[in-house]
Amino acid sequence: MPPFSLRRAVLILASKATALVCAMALALAALAAPAAAQAPGGGSIIRDAEIEGLLKDYMLPIYRAAGVNPGAVEIVIINSRVFNAFVADGRRIFVNIGTLLDSKTPNEVIGVLAHETGHIAGGHLARLRQRLDSAQTMAIVAMLLGAGAIGAAAAGGGLDRGAGNAAIGAAMAPQEMIMRSLLSYQRAEEQAADRAAVNYLTKTGQSAKGMLITFKRFADQIAFSQRFIDPYAQSHPMPQDRIRNLEELARKSPYFDKLDPPALQARHDLMRAKLVGFTEGPQGVARRYPVSDQSLPAKYARAISAYRSSALDGAIGQIDGLIAAQPNNPWFHELKGQAYLENGRAAQAVPPLRRAIALAPNATLIRTMLGQALVASNAPRDTDAAISELTKATARDAKNADGYRQLAQALARKGRIPEADLASAQAAFAIGDYGTARQIAERAKRAFKPGTPNWLKADDIASYRPVKLK
Repeated sequence: MPPFSLRRAVLILASKATALVCAMALALAALAAPAAAQAPGGGSIIRDAEIEGLLKDYMLPIYRAAGVNPGAVEIVIINSRVFNAFVADGRRIFVNIGTLLDSKTPNEVIGVLAHETGHIAGGHLARLRQRLDSAQTMAIVAMLLGAGAIGAAAAGGGLDRGAGNAAIGAAMAPQEMIMRSLLSYQRAEEQAADRAAVNYLTKTGQSAKGMLITFKRFADQIAFSQRFIDPYAQSHPMPQDRIRNLEELARKSPYFDKLDPPALQARHDLMRAKLVGFTEGPQGVARRYPVSDQSLPAKYARAISAYRSSALDGAIGQIDGLIAAQPNNPWFHELKGQAYLENGRAAQAVPPLRRAIALAPNATLIRTMLGQALVASNAPRDTDAAISELTKATARDAKNADGYRQLAQALARKGRIPEADLASAQAAFAIGDYGTARQIAERAKRAFKPGTPNWLKADDIASYRPVKLK
């Protein structure tokens, strides 16, 4: 057997180092953002004006306490029943509908999102990336030092099997230490986010009890397997330690036993009922909200279920009952318009949607639905109104792909083809289909005078190249 080549050993171990670092990066990414975190790439995102508005109202005081610009943070709702929330890039908080459905009080949701705000305010993700970069360097150096040991053994008269295994083991041993160091760092950041969240809640005069309830729920979920867990191989603090530390902090607050305001609790209950109505079938709605339950949330869930699964007229009667109970609730008028629109009665959808917009003028998603109803009505007089509404909606929400699609249809109907192409490009861009967006934008760009606002918009899309993650 020929002597073991030092150069070959270095190449092999450097390759293993790179593979190990990639594995560490993937493992840490998975730990930082569990299975549901994959939803932004492949799962469904829920858009709803009522829920988004409620979450913004929950978080505005927290952002202020954290010194975070509210306009710089987006809350994205993921259609997953797993109880989870996470940050992925320092400017978006992802929250699963499972978190919203399982949280009985606003305080539970606020506590979870306050923790995620702690990560954003603390710059934890940026520092984690720096740690990963440093870990890559350390891993390669460790591998090369191990390769040097192998080379020395080879130069000294060959490398037998036992010596080779020992040298390779010595080369690989530092990698476990690096991984554990990274995980220890991330556990420390989780604890820092916990402390920050309690601080934000105290500053805003809110209880941390909901946050404590949430983490106890997490602890219960893994309690059965906890004795098999290596506490040094976890990215988050072990449940008992976390609960103990959090409870000690939370109980120091003078607001620990403070309840959410009744009006906020009422909105929270309606939000949960809405999610049940849209995500569970009639049987699921009936289990959660039996006919004997005559509360407003129960009626809301049943009305949603009715329009989606039974005769429209009966559902409209139930929705009218909601409106009679709260005439100035924009979401009940929105629901009526949506029920008409989705059942092919676009013209009848327009009045309740106009009323909803009058009550919630900043709700771009309702304005988009109104524009859609105006387009679908096929009345020539409604096309100009649709363009006006959809232009306003997309101007306030650049990620409103549905709004851009409807706008493109309305513009095309008026013969404004270059503008329709631009709206189509914007729709494709909003969903991340950059290839299609560039292709359509190039076509639109040729029809506009250089330097005009529409030409600049088309040029921005045509020249955009997504940043590749390292």
